[in-house]
Amino acid sequence: MKTVFTIFSVLVSTVISTVNGCPPSDRAALLAFKAALHEPYLGIFNSWTGTDCCHNWYGVSCDPQSHRVADINLRGESEDPIFERAHRTGFMTGFMSPEICKLTRLSSLTIADWKGITGEIPKCITSLPFLRILDLIGNKLSGEIPADIGRLKRLTVLNVADNQLSGRIPSSLTSLSNLMHLDLRNNKISGPVPSKAGNLSMLSRALLSGNMISGPIPVSICRIYRLADLDLSMNKISGVIPPCLGKMAVLATLNLDCNMLMGTIPTTLLTSAIGNLNLSRNAMEGNIPDVFGLTSYFTVIDLSHNKLRGPIPRSLSAASYIGHLDLSYNHLCGRIPAGAPFDHLEASSFMYNDCLCGKPLGAC
Repeated sequence: MKTVFTIFSVLVSTVISTVNGCPPSDRAALLAFKAALHEPYLGIFNSWTGTDCCHNWYGVSCDPQSHRVADINLRGESEDPIFERAHRTGFMTGFMSPEICKLTRLSSLTIADWKGITGEIPKCITSLPFLRILDLIGNKLSGEIPADIGRLKRLTVLNVADNQLSGRIPSSLTSLSNLMHLDLRNNKISGPVPSKAGNLSMLSRALLSGNMISGPIPVSICRIYRLADLDLSMNKISGVIPPCLGKMAVLATLNLDCNMLMGTIPTTLLTSAIGNLNLSRNAMEGNIPDVFGLTSYFTVIDLSHNKLRGPIPRSLSAASYIGHLDLSYNHLCGRIPAGAPFDHLEASSFMYNDCLCGKPLGAC
């Protein structure tokens, strides 16, 4: 009788584990994904054992109702004790297996800062209908962003910065109507910013610096009401700066440095909510608009390395705050205004102009 009871208990336990554990298909997909990767120092995959991938598998979380794998969060830089004990950040080689796409209920996929993962982003990623977060920053991924990335209608975060991706920004990306954070920094992406970028109505951060993006800044960007941070620096962007950028409701940071922009500085940029403005290392010309006032509050204004002419605007003295100002390497001329903010700026902010004079430079 005791033997029968023991057998019965084992059978019940097995049934409960099967019902409450992850499906065998999800477990198999995870193990196939793991097989394509090599992590030699931390042993983060040592916990990927047993039949239930929802229980104590490092970086894996499941939906409590369906018990399907919902989140994979593997970061090579973390405050997790496993990193503290090893006294190092992570390093992983290998590639992202397309088997990951068999996890059809996946909501977030973070494989970040492993430095050595190569290969392409699996094109089948775009077939995951519930994916909200795709974070692949800090690897050595190559190839292109999948052309039909726009199929991921729920996507809110797309971060593929610090890789070796090439090709163009897919036009389908502009149909990601829920996208809030876009980070493509430090890749080899070329071609223009899609003309329909303004369709990204929920976007708050667009970070595209350190690529080979060319062409003009699309005027449609000005329609993105929630955009607070726009970084297009260190590219090959040309043309003029759309004045409507200065009319955006919440745009606070605008980095356009190290491009091929020309024309005059739109007055709107200096009378807007933008507090961090970097237009350095372009071909901007004309005078600096004399439009500053009591509402002007800038942590940074960098207009260095351009072709600006004329005097320094006297209205700068009326600004409520200017933390850092750099007007060096232009063709400015005349007396540097006295008082704030000029009394706390160093000579390097004004050097290499045609004929500026006064404190902190030499006397006029």
